[in-house]
Amino acid sequence: MGTWLKRIGLGALALVVLCTVVVFAVDAHVRSSAGPRIVSVDEAAALGDVDCVLVFGCGVHPDGRPSDMLADRVACGVALYENGTSPKLLMSGDHGRADYDEVNVMRNAAVQAGLPVDDVFMDHAGFSTYESMYRARDVFGAKRIVVVSQEYHLYRALYVAERLGLDAYGVSADLRPYAGQQAREIREVLARNKDFLTAIAQPLPTFLGDPISLSGSAAATEG
Repeated sequence: MGTWLKRIGLGALALVVLCTVVVFAVDAHVRSSAGPRIVSVDEAAALGDVDCVLVFGCGVHPDGRPSDMLADRVACGVALYENGTSPKLLMSGDHGRADYDEVNVMRNAAVQAGLPVDDVFMDHAGFSTYESMYRARDVFGAKRIVVVSQEYHLYRALYVAERLGLDAYGVSADLRPYAGQQAREIREVLARNKDFLTAIAQPLPTFLGDPISLSGSAAATEG
């Protein structure tokens, strides 16, 4: 009995070690694959023919104020619009409930910063990194994009974009230290593994809908 228990214990330990190795190997693969496509604001402006700057949503306070991370993403998106990286912004985030709305908060902040409202599109069903990228391609018709998020998230976003056939570059919106960042970095290792598999399977997003042309007016995305 003792020998069998020992063998079971060793087998379980070996399985844990193997799973850990796989998780960190996938994490390293995602980071190394996407890393070369992270560029500066000035480098993004030199890319040319960028269909849109896609800004990822994140936390909004109960009173409607953007979190620090979200405010910095919008500020970076505005800077990319102003330096000519692309004539269109696409705010992609969660607006799945009436009482929680990332994309209108983002759009309003960009307009308050001086951007024309017709150039700031909203994707109300960007419920995840994968869904934001899928919908940018299939709903908004984007092919070449610059994405904006904090650097820890860009690796995963760019990896997914590449797997979906998008020509994507990323610009970091790390403009200050953020509370809880160490915990985010740990969670992101698992998130990269999850989206590594999702990008292989390529399921349909929660919603698709009618095509929306980025060459038209952003009024088509009001809501």
